[in-house]
Amino acid sequence: MTTNTAPWSQLEAAAAAALSGAYAPYSKFRVGSAAQTSDGRLISGCNIENAAYGVTLCAECSMVGQLFATGGGTLEYFLCFGQLAGGELELITPCGRCRQILFEHRGANLQIKTARGIVGIEDLLPDAFGPQNLNVQGRQ
Repeated sequence: MTTNTAPWSQLEAAAAAALSGAYAPYSKFRVGSAAQTSDGRLISGCNIENAAYGVTLCAECSMVGQLFATGGGTLEYFLCFGQLAGGELELITPCGRCRQILFEHRGANLQIKTARGIVGIEDLLPDAFGPQNLNVQGRQ
């Protein structure tokens, strides 16, 4: 069940807390994400860099890992903060890979808070590729 009121202040606090635990020694750009799930849980994640840049874990990826580790479901509300070392905390949008991950695990009306306002995943990832392109019924 989704709450009727968007929990933006709770998500902002959770994303900022997650960001504080990020491991970003190479880029110095820490990221924290947070979401509310279909059953009302708050989940979060942070980026974890690696010297082999291609195996870096984005905040959204670690967050979706938490989604499944704590019971599954779908994402109803989402936001993401980024912060360059010494800089201000900023509301950012997910990278392309993470937009695809959010699309795969979205609820029917996923709302995403961005610097330009609240948008749906279709605004960030129009014409997305998903299970429908593989003739697969729903998520497993």
